Parts: sequence; structure tokens; C-alpha cells
Amino acid sequence: MSAKPSASVTIRTLLAADVAAWDRYVGDRPEGTFFHRAAWQGVFERSLGLGTHYLLAEADGAIRGVLPLVHVRSRLFSNTLTSLPFLAYGGIIASDAHAAALLQARACAIGEELGVDFIEFRNRVEAQADWQTKPGYVTFRKAIPATPEECLKMIPRKQRAMVRKGIRHELESRVEDHLDNFYPIFSESYRNLGTPVLARRYFEAIRTIFGKDCEVLTIFKDGKAVSSVMSYYFRDEVIPYYGGSIAPARGLMANDFMYWELMRRSCEAGIRIFDYGRSREGTGSYRFKKHWGFTPEPLHYQYHLVRQTAMPDLSPGNPKFRLAIAIWKRLPTALTRIIGPLLARGLPG
Repeated sequence: MSAKPSASVTIRTLLAADVAAWDRYVGDRPEGTFFHRAAWQGVFERSLGLGTHYLLAEADGAIRGVLPLVHVRSRLFSNTLTSLPFLAYGGIIASDAHAAALLQARACAIGEELGVDFIEFRNRVEAQADWQTKPGYVTFRKAIPATPEECLKMIPRKQRAMVRKGIRHELESRVEDHLDNFYPIFSESYRNLGTPVLARRYFEAIRTIFGKDCEVLTIFKDGKAVSSVMSYYFRDEVIPYYGGSIAPARGLMANDFMYWELMRRSCEAGIRIFDYGRSREGTGSYRFKKHWGFTPEPLHYQYHLVRQTAMPDLSPGNPKFRLAIAIWKRLPTALTRIIGPLLARGLPG
């Protein structure tokens, strides 16, 4: 980001006529991510009923910066203004420090007007020097080699053996244009983790709005779906973001096979970056990704406290959620699909 100020920069909200320019700007900026795309605004508003404030900085008719913000308000959890909830990355993208400062100031003003507990920017790199940073979240990204054979060799020996076991189980992978297998598998997986699942309409909205840039890959054994993952495509990256499996998948090494199949397919399609997404340090997903030979890169989740006086901790690792998580794991999956979405939309995720 250049430190040279922009002349006559104004901040305003995103309009329908700005969407194409917004997405071009995000796609052209090295710090742009799939989660900064303008279409997420519709996902949040229409599928979850959340208020949004998509801000752009403009000078001489050209975009100089963008900041997507979502207002998540819950009586049980907290009242937040986040960039971005439920997603790994967010925060300000700007051409220069002046535009970034104006976007940050507007976000703080909106947060004050809404009376939120805190404002959160999910930055990949530290950006707000005077904001507090919560450690513990990391991301995993790695270049994909040019051939499937090289991809397999890149995977550490023990993990490669797990992939080969999955292959020997004669599992089948299939790209699907519906969620009939994905959502039941994913919601059961979340129940097993003790985590409320978002409504199916949220995932349907993502699939519909992003079209070919959103893909569902499902793994079958003898015609039965055992694991499934929803991935996103952005520039030369693939981002397996929402994935899950049912009990039989463990013995079949179906998860290992699933991510291998996604990597293999992506390699053959010319994709060059595999973004395994965020995890909390010390969790099962964190260890799983390290076993694939990915190096954790710290994320900088930064906070400006408004009404709250201490740093928030809404992660599942918070001891005060321990009993609730234990109870949730014992509930019937069908019941968690009904009441889970009512809770999940209030958790920034």
C-alpha cells in the first residue's frame, strides 16, 4: 500500500452499479480475496437477514479502497461489526494509506452509531497498528505443483500413505450441482464438533450467487456419500472452505482422499494455489493440515473495542462454552438442523 495520499477521496456505500468495478478492484489487488467479492453482501442479507455496510473509497471516479462490513447482533453472544463474519479473511483493501485511514474512520463511526461491542477486521497481515490483535488463528496456503505426480510427492510420507489407502478403498469423487449430499453430511459433522450449523439457505445462496466459482465435491463408497466439501475458486486459487464427513468416512480415509482429489483436479485445471483456510492453533483441523506439509501462517484478527472493555473470545475453545458443546454433541442431528441456524447466525464464526 502506497503512503502517498489520494486527493479528494470520498467514502460512500456500494451501489448495484459499482459491483463490477468493486470486483475488478478486488481481483487486481494482491491483498484481495474471494471473501471481499461484492456478492457476499447479498448472501449475508438475503440468507441470514444481516445488515451490511459495504464501503468504497473513491477519487476522481475511480475506486481507491473497499471495506465490506457486516453487523451481527445476538442477545446470547455479542453485537459486532465484522469484516467478515463466518469467513476467514476480510478487512480493508486500499491503494494508499489515506484511503485506508478514511475507511477505518468510517467503520469506527458506524460502529459507534450501531452501539456495537467491538469492530473486528480479519486481516491476513497486520493493518491497524493501534488495534488489539487476538492470536491463535492461522491460515495454510501452498503452491500446487504442475502435475498430479508431483502433487502426490509433495505430500509428506505418512499423509501420502493415508491418501493411498483411500485410493485402495475404490472411492468415487463426483462434482455435484446440488446440496442434497453436502448439507446432511456437513451438518452431521458440525453436530459432532458441538458447533451450531448455518441454515441450508446460506449455502444455497453461495452456490447460486457464485455459480462456477463455487463447487461441491462429494466422495462416495458403493454409491453412498460419505464426505463432501464446498470449495471456492478465485484467480489461480482453490479454497476448500466448508467440508465434513460421516462416521464411515474415517475407516475409509475418505477425508484424505477427498482433499487429494480436490488437489489433483485443481492441478489438472491449472490452479496454482491450494488455500486450506484458517484453523485455530492446537485443533484437529490444524494438525490435519500440518500433516499435509502446509506451514501455518498467522492471521491478524484485529479489534477496536466500542462498548466492550476486554478482548472478546467467542471461539469454541472458550471454557465457558464447554458444557454447551458437550450437550450439543448429544443432540439428534435432525434437531440441530432446526435450532442450529437460529444460534449460528448470531455467532460471527
